[in-house]
Amino acid sequence: MSPQAQSHFDPTRVPHLLGSFAPVTDEVDVVELSVVGRIPPSLDGLYVRNGPNPRFTPIGSYLYPIDGDGMLHGVWLSEGRARYRNRFVRTPGLVAEERAGRALWGGLESFILPGPDAVGPELANDFKDLPDINVVSHAGRLLALAESACPFRMGDGLETVGREDFGGALPVGITAHPKIDPVSGEMVVFCYMTEAPYLTWSVIDPTGAVPRKATPIEGVDEPMMIHDMALTKRFVILVLAPVFIDLEAAMSGGSFLSWRPERGTRVALIPRDGGKLRWASDEAFWLWHTVNAYDDGPDGDGEVVLEYVQWSRLTVGGDPASYSADPVRSNLVRARIDPATGSMVRTELDDSRVEFPRVDDRRIGRKHRLVALATEIGDVDLLPGEYNALRWYDTQTDTARIWHAGDLSVGEPVFAPEPGDHSDERGYWLTFATDRTDGTSWFLIIPAEDPTAGPVARVRIPVRVPLGLHGAWLPN
Repeated sequence: MSPQAQSHFDPTRVPHLLGSFAPVTDEVDVVELSVVGRIPPSLDGLYVRNGPNPRFTPIGSYLYPIDGDGMLHGVWLSEGRARYRNRFVRTPGLVAEERAGRALWGGLESFILPGPDAVGPELANDFKDLPDINVVSHAGRLLALAESACPFRMGDGLETVGREDFGGALPVGITAHPKIDPVSGEMVVFCYMTEAPYLTWSVIDPTGAVPRKATPIEGVDEPMMIHDMALTKRFVILVLAPVFIDLEAAMSGGSFLSWRPERGTRVALIPRDGGKLRWASDEAFWLWHTVNAYDDGPDGDGEVVLEYVQWSRLTVGGDPASYSADPVRSNLVRARIDPATGSMVRTELDDSRVEFPRVDDRRIGRKHRLVALATEIGDVDLLPGEYNALRWYDTQTDTARIWHAGDLSVGEPVFAPEPGDHSDERGYWLTFATDRTDGTSWFLIIPAEDPTAGPVARVRIPVRVPLGLHGAWLPN
């Protein structure tokens, strides 16, 4: 970014640094939280969520949801009681900024990189770690995940342990949306890079070992951004929308992400057994998040079914005013892909504006019934990435149920199953929510059997929880 562009950056005018998105700086511990309603005594575990939360006022640029320090917010539930703790993910860059008392790195689009005099030779002239998007638990490791870099391992109390490269097996890192096979216990990951081989996939086994190290994906000859993936018993699925990384444009003051719809969207079906890669393609669309995928047919050897939230174009970066001048559409879509022919047929399932889709994690890679999503209803002035209702879509009946959150802006719903029950209809959907009228935040517990009735418990969080991204339920 040019010096002139940098001088024009005003963080007080960035919508995603204001209101319900505004960062918080205090780290707090509260042992006993007040509750409206009753916390189900069967809920015993930790709900933890990650999200962008700049520790200091950003400089140069700020691109939501990619920029920002990671902050974990945890709610521990046991015997009908709740406690809360939040902690920054303390990367070396964040520690250096805390010593300086101010931001030293600019946002990703600004290319402001501190020199050795400011941060020492190891951190100088390189990008800052930003593990601010997702959080997962696998092989005894709680990991805060970045867009495409090494995650950071976190302790039981959400303290930062350090950068995780899986024993040196994955030194470049992984992306923020791995998928854990609930049957095999394997965590399948991918990573995109600005240099060849550009795109790889790997497998981490239930012990944390890496039996398949970074394996290049053929047919990708330039850097691309890919946010999420899907998994079936047979395939790793990557959707390559036409979003290309343009470092030359970024260094001259433009955007580092380039949307090229004329290139169309390709879908890679990567056999998990190491077989031949298959491709499908269609007209251009963008997706942030997949819902789930599974192998169809009587023996699970037929078409691949992929469900996801489809966007008509890339939705990150640019002038926020463009969202009203050139609105984009998001809707729930099912794609049926024939691995033999490469054909892909897309069907719209639900035309509501939705995002943050989740299923019962025990259904990953297998056929699912219920999809929970955040949605927008009514004539309300909400920012991109802000939602005021939750929606549950039933794939068997093609019907939807809605809970209107009123003045609350709600986050991603995460499923906590009833212990001992194997259906996705008995349990609870968990999420944070913030009141747009007074800035108070709540942890909501919504029954899966009757979600339209609203929360059975609203747990008052002692600090505002900024609207963020992804979370996980970790039962004891």
